[in-house]
Amino acid sequence: MKFPIFLRFLAAFALAAACTSRLPAHAENSPAPWAQTLSDLPAEPGIRFGTLENGMRFAIMRNATPPGQAAIRFRIGAGSLDERDDQQGLAHFLEHMAFKGSTHVAQDEMIRILQRKGLAFGPDTNANTSYDETVYSLDLPEVDADTLSTGLMLMRETASELTLDAGAFDRERGVILSEERLRDTPQYRAAIGVTNSMLAGQRVTTRAPIGKIDTISNAPVDLLRDFYHANYRPDRTTLIVVGDVDPTAMELEIRQRFGDWKVATPAPQKPDLGTLKPKGESAEVITVPGGTTNVQIAWTRPYDALPDTFAKRRQQLVEDLGLLVLKRRLGAMANRADAPFISAAVGSQDLFDSAHIVVITANSETDKWQQALAAIDQEQRRFQEFGAEQTELDREIVEYRSLLAAAAAGAATRTSTDIASMLASSVDDNQVFTSPAENLSMFETITKDLTAAEVNEVVARVFSGNGPQLVLQTAQAPKGGASDVRQAYDASHAVPVTAPSTAAAVVWPYTHFGEPGAVVERRVVEDLGLTMVRFANGVRLTIKPTKLRANEVLVREDIGRGRLGLPNDHPLAIWTSPAVVLSGTKAMDYPDLQKALAAKIAGIDFSVDDSSFQFTGQTQTGDLATQLQIMAAYTSDPTYRPEVFKRVRQAYLNNLDQYEATPGAVIGRDFAGLVHSGDPRWTFPDKAQLSATKLEDFEALFRPQISAGPIDVTIVGDIGADEAIRLTAETFGALPARPDATIDNVANNVRFPAPTEKPVMRTHNGRSDNAAAIVAAPVGDMLSDIQRGFTANVAGQIFENRLIDQFRIAEGATYSPQGAMDLSWDIPGYGYAYLYVETTPDKVENFYALVDKIADDLRSNDVPPDELVRARAPIIETLKHQQQSNEYWVQYLNGAQTDPRRLERIRDNLGGYDKVTVDDIRRFAMTYFQPDKFWKFEVLPAAVR
Repeated sequence: MKFPIFLRFLAAFALAAACTSRLPAHAENSPAPWAQTLSDLPAEPGIRFGTLENGMRFAIMRNATPPGQAAIRFRIGAGSLDERDDQQGLAHFLEHMAFKGSTHVAQDEMIRILQRKGLAFGPDTNANTSYDETVYSLDLPEVDADTLSTGLMLMRETASELTLDAGAFDRERGVILSEERLRDTPQYRAAIGVTNSMLAGQRVTTRAPIGKIDTISNAPVDLLRDFYHANYRPDRTTLIVVGDVDPTAMELEIRQRFGDWKVATPAPQKPDLGTLKPKGESAEVITVPGGTTNVQIAWTRPYDALPDTFAKRRQQLVEDLGLLVLKRRLGAMANRADAPFISAAVGSQDLFDSAHIVVITANSETDKWQQALAAIDQEQRRFQEFGAEQTELDREIVEYRSLLAAAAAGAATRTSTDIASMLASSVDDNQVFTSPAENLSMFETITKDLTAAEVNEVVARVFSGNGPQLVLQTAQAPKGGASDVRQAYDASHAVPVTAPSTAAAVVWPYTHFGEPGAVVERRVVEDLGLTMVRFANGVRLTIKPTKLRANEVLVREDIGRGRLGLPNDHPLAIWTSPAVVLSGTKAMDYPDLQKALAAKIAGIDFSVDDSSFQFTGQTQTGDLATQLQIMAAYTSDPTYRPEVFKRVRQAYLNNLDQYEATPGAVIGRDFAGLVHSGDPRWTFPDKAQLSATKLEDFEALFRPQISAGPIDVTIVGDIGADEAIRLTAETFGALPARPDATIDNVANNVRFPAPTEKPVMRTHNGRSDNAAAIVAAPVGDMLSDIQRGFTANVAGQIFENRLIDQFRIAEGATYSPQGAMDLSWDIPGYGYAYLYVETTPDKVENFYALVDKIADDLRSNDVPPDELVRARAPIIETLKHQQQSNEYWVQYLNGAQTDPRRLERIRDNLGGYDKVTVDDIRRFAMTYFQPDKFWKFEVLPAAVR
């Protein structure tokens, strides 16, 4: 069953990423061989692998999901580990400069070229730098010859033609510094602290990709050029193209464009990453103000640089299966009424080619870390001493197999972007890119006759090497520091462990809900390929059969009226919504529910929307019956377990300090409540509200809605309409009668706040050089004037593009300015535009002034036609891409049976944007972008308030 079964430190599809391995060092200036040439594993058929004479590797795969699109990944095998001491941060800085001009592309023109082709900056045009690589990504919305050629041309420019202008370099410093501030969260500082603890003395601990502030602020451009010329080399580069392309023609163009790339200088020596130093039992405290409390026990052993082989994957899979058993036991412990921790995770991974780590971690209440440490210690020792039972192992095998089988069944309609990204990851890991079918076949071979005895033998070796290394991560260190951690561990270690009790088998009980419901209304919407059904009990069903993803079916159940159906005169326990699913049902708790459905690909999530309560699930065609049974069980037989409620409440309480730690966190906590004028249905709870909420508040909020609200089910995917109707009739159609869903035009007094003379102000407890600001204005809802919605989105994109040009590129005052339209589909008259930046406190007023300036210009002057194209084209192409996904249809079909305007919105989605004119943009700006309508909100450091 596709629940969160393993908080993995590994990549997604088990065997395809079961280990990250490196090839032996190769001679400088010679290309790295493809991993399959040194392995007994076959690469996925259909991928054309090659190497140019200059050493640059390429991989091309024809893939028509979605049709008419392609993904390019341009990987440079150099990152922060390759920096000299005086270059720390310049690998990442260089990634930014790749968009700042080259021999054949004027400064800042690259983004404009791509926008004209329909690529949005960020979603479709991006790059990332890590410790050992830099990857440039282009997701092309069209595969016409000109668009493909443009994409390859830009990658060729990046390879060796960047101008690295000194003025542009200086302007970009502020952007990099803003990104450094943005990423400097308690979670990031904790992760760095743990990594440095595990890998003390190795190079990776001194080479975080963001670099050093002093280097970013002061390094001369020549140091950047040195890094570029030394490390951007064909023998360190891999170009990946996946999409609706002709591989032969693509290879020819790659050879023509990149064949002349030569580097005169020899490659610099790859740095020594260090050697894992022997380390026995140790204890450490990492203090992270604003962070949560976690304890962990870890073991490290030397990194295995041998090639990727079947034997190596087998070893990793056996290790994984054993750790999954331990993870399952800890998960069950977290669900007990007397749970010693809030959550726990177990995993293993290779860290930055420097070590293999096995770690057990638990999140706990601040003053209960000792109990959490004792629990994970004793459960680990119990597992190591007595091992896994064969029934436990068999369960993990069944669940693992179901995931791999689903991946194999859906392999033909994997998206090009997913395949390209996974290919790039396999290059980074020097791993053979095996097909989903091969992964499943290997799994069957490995697990055939696999015994618990063998798994236990492997696991006995897993908890060895350096360690146990104890780490307490907390906001405030205990008085005794690391010695307190050691004492708590020693006390726990003195407690003997006994064999675990054998868990009883469980059977899924929710297979019959009564007589199948009768269909009283059925109609077909031919042009959209929809079938709409109403059952005798009032349940509505909308089906959209698609072949967009082989073997994938998405299900959404909307119940009741959501936030709009709740009172708005007192605080509400909406935040307890995660406890709905985690409580399970009356007949079985959540762990037993997972156990009973281990062989199924089905899952359930719950959320509260403005107009409904939602259960959602993703399944495969053959498991749709089970998926509907799960959702119907949660609907018809809910329970609200006190231990789960307490666990969720404590998790919120533990995280409250994080919401004060950065400007972005404060925005995330407070913005929704503020733009709904303090309405408690959208307001984040404070500590007093969390502490005062009782179990009965949780149940009183959700039970009436889930048990008695109108039900609207949407099914989209690889399923026929008749089969979907039959399965829904046996589940939701068989439930007792529900009221019919109808349109309710009462807005419940939901309103956007009044304009502000002075900004609404909050403070954060983080760095004094970090602030955030928002300007927003009321616009109206989405459906009362559909064409206005199209105009609004284009106008908002123009505003955001100008903000990027002037506040990010020209001033270097922010990393990622954002602009968006949030026009409600559910609340008549409600919706707003907003612009958001994180910057330094002294730049906040500049931001406000710039917003006023841009707004004035949009009101006073027509936007140039090219600017309109660059704003509109990415919106249209993104929408075309979304329409090729089942997620799009599930989202847009919500409520379509009772509100036909939603279908009109779908029909107009592309044509509506084509109708937006320069005059429309100006009229929109004159109506809504008026300074006297602006509402402002800022978050400043508490120290300078």
